[in-house]
Amino acid sequence: MDWLGQKRAEMLMQVLLVASAVVAFLVGYVRADFQLMLLVYAGGVVLTALVTVPNWPFYNRNPLKWLDAAEAERHPRPQVSAAPAAGGKKRSGKNK
Repeated sequence: MDWLGQKRAEMLMQVLLVASAVVAFLVGYVRADFQLMLLVYAGGVVLTALVTVPNWPFYNRNPLKWLDAAEAERHPRPQVSAAPAAGGKKRSGKNK
């Protein structure tokens, strides 16, 4: 799943959960049945999980292009030094 696919999955999850909550509330209100409302909402949660959890192909429309191992070896990562930068802020006497 690429970055845009993750964004798409999260947006779809939010929309489906809110829609199933609204539908469940309306069904429960019209039928005056709390248990039916919970069942309708649970069905919406299961449907949302089936749509958003698996790595469906439409979530991978913009795949990242990774470097080959040989190309990565030619361009090593910069090393981060552990020494603090010179000319940093001095600590005040109160906060020792």
